[in-house]
Amino acid sequence: MGTDEAPACEIAGAIESFQDRDDFQVVLVGDQSKIEDALSHHPGFPRNRIEIVHAPERIHPGEPPASAVRRRPDSSIVRGVRLQKAGAADAFISAGSTGAVMAASLILLRPLPGVARPAIGTLLPTAGTPTLMLDAGANVDSKPRHLLQFARLGTIYAQDLMGIQRPRVALLNIGEEPEKGDELAVAAHELLAGSGLHFVGNVEGRDIIQGACDILVCDGFVGNVLLKFYESVAEFIIGLLDREMDRIGGDVDLREVFRVLDYAEYGGAPLLGVNGVTVICHGSSPPRAIRNAIRVAVQAVESGMVDHIARELASEDGER
Repeated sequence: MGTDEAPACEIAGAIESFQDRDDFQVVLVGDQSKIEDALSHHPGFPRNRIEIVHAPERIHPGEPPASAVRRRPDSSIVRGVRLQKAGAADAFISAGSTGAVMAASLILLRPLPGVARPAIGTLLPTAGTPTLMLDAGANVDSKPRHLLQFARLGTIYAQDLMGIQRPRVALLNIGEEPEKGDELAVAAHELLAGSGLHFVGNVEGRDIIQGACDILVCDGFVGNVLLKFYESVAEFIIGLLDREMDRIGGDVDLREVFRVLDYAEYGGAPLLGVNGVTVICHGSSPPRAIRNAIRVAVQAVESGMVDHIARELASEDGER
């Protein structure tokens, strides 16, 4: 019930996802009558692969997240996360209030032992393979040790879901030299350099799109600003090109060229560090984004990513 066109977009994305593989089911959590009405527009969908769980309430974006989670136990977000906690689902996907999804995951699933602050990881398009950025907005007052942990969480994600066995980790900064940046950046650089991760040093904003790293570490405030800018670039450039094509009478459609910049291609952003699989999508997600978010969730479950994170953190604690 989270997208701007809910539940039509979620349902269309779920049904499209069945074309990808035949070994998973989708539980649709929300207003049952609205869900059934939306499903009626998809005759012939595989009914045996869909279950409906009625959740009459909805958390709206303007509500304080933690209190809303407690006040609205029958909301689709809370019901959905509880299904995973109870073992009735393996992952949870939502395009609803990011704050509420995070709060429900933290309160109900709980952070994994050793995780100080779970982080949102999001894929940024580059000239090569996408770069996983952490944190994209969950934490806005990070400490150096948090940035180090984001790097460890991102490394496991890159190994399990991106197939990169030794991912390159970089720290977002205003210069390449280790001494550049504020106190947070300087201290985080020192920790990352001695972490045993494949740390390639600082990268500047202009380096990201060139594919300078596989994992980009930064505070959530900076990461969220960068993410929102990234998301605006494709439509801005397409608008300029459309206007120019109209002026010169051209009919070249360059939208496919800029498809790589479309967030819908990468699905949702995983909340890494909680004891479960939570994938956060845009409220403006089209069905394709939901379909790809389901793909991300299935891969996370199949790879055993959560157990992998737990093992890595336990081994780190044992070494200290």
